[in-house]
Amino acid sequence: MDNITDKTASTLLGKRISGSEEYNSSLLVAVPRFENRVRYEIDNENLPFEGFDVWHAYEFSVLTENSFPVTRVMKIRYNCSSPFIVESKSLKLYLNSFNMSRFGADTGECLTICKSLIEKDLSKVLQTEVEVEFLTNDVKRVEIFSDFKNIMDFVDESEIKITQFKEAPELLTVKQGEKLSEYYLMFDSLRSNCRVTHQPDFGDVFIYYKSAKLIDYASLIKYLVSFRSEYHFHEECCEMIYKRLKDILDKDDELFVCALYTRRGGIDICPARWSLGVNVEDVKFLISLTTFARCGIKQ
Repeated sequence: MDNITDKTASTLLGKRISGSEEYNSSLLVAVPRFENRVRYEIDNENLPFEGFDVWHAYEFSVLTENSFPVTRVMKIRYNCSSPFIVESKSLKLYLNSFNMSRFGADTGECLTICKSLIEKDLSKVLQTEVEVEFLTNDVKRVEIFSDFKNIMDFVDESEIKITQFKEAPELLTVKQGEKLSEYYLMFDSLRSNCRVTHQPDFGDVFIYYKSAKLIDYASLIKYLVSFRSEYHFHEECCEMIYKRLKDILDKDDELFVCALYTRRGGIDICPARWSLGVNVEDVKFLISLTTFARCGIKQ
């Protein structure tokens, strides 16, 4: 099942790529979502969740027509319903192709042109609407996820023995609570591995759920640790975690999962998924946090 994905994703890996001195949209490579979703029984035509993939590019730089340098942190966001994701090395190479390119008479015009080009190119390749924003130093910084508590603080590590390092949903256990309650949990030791390069990726997982059931903390830790020898894209890991948790909760329970991975190669990927029918205002609040959570910026 993985031949299409792996072959497509590895198009540019291990190869010397020329042409990065000038803007080049042909460097972008799209990877299909459906193969991993089929494996984990997620209906690609009728997704059981909503969500976005948010990318931060910390090293975007370009020149004006007078060769005045313009450098910004850039946010890219697109819906999880898109048929494709962008392969990260191809995105880096594509963004690097702006480095020596010249656009616009001044900084403002330069960024406007770049925003338009990047949105157009990514939207075409991914076959979905892509939003791009550039951040400046005066963007308001906020405290992120202050209500979420680290589940590592709720267990006695001496009583937990972990033996499974391939994704193991059978580790998850729940018990019936006394009433409907809200839980704000985080896990700061997520590790998975790139599907193509097999290089390790590290991140934090934020989980919100509203249920009369209580997910056992020790079992949740064991399950999340079981990703340490998995080889998946960040977006796939987020969806796998969401699917496994949704399977053990009640049908109408609210669930939100966000995986904030640390940057690698100047780019981080922050996928977020939440259950259908969640209160819109709650979702807007959560998404406002996840949008710039890794760099502590809200916009």
